[in-house]
Amino acid sequence: MPLPQSVWLRRILGGGLIVGGVFSFLPVLGVWMLPLGLIILSRDSSRIRRIRRKSEVGLLRRWREYRARKKAEKAEQQE
Repeated sequence: MPLPQSVWLRRILGGGLIVGGVFSFLPVLGVWMLPLGLIILSRDSSRIRRIRRKSEVGLLRRWREYRARKKAEKAEQQE
């Protein structure tokens, strides 16, 4: 999905998603809005971009460790 070309529209959209995510206890609004807002804001903000990159690397590392652990458990069960 293409983002708006205007920096201000991206900031408003990202900020709105983050504010909506804070009110996740209301119907329709949810926690899913927080990471989406941060992703949109990271296009223009170097600080948020660094945080996003570090979290992506950490999540990918955890995912790979989880999959390796599950694969090892499965191999042990088959023996």
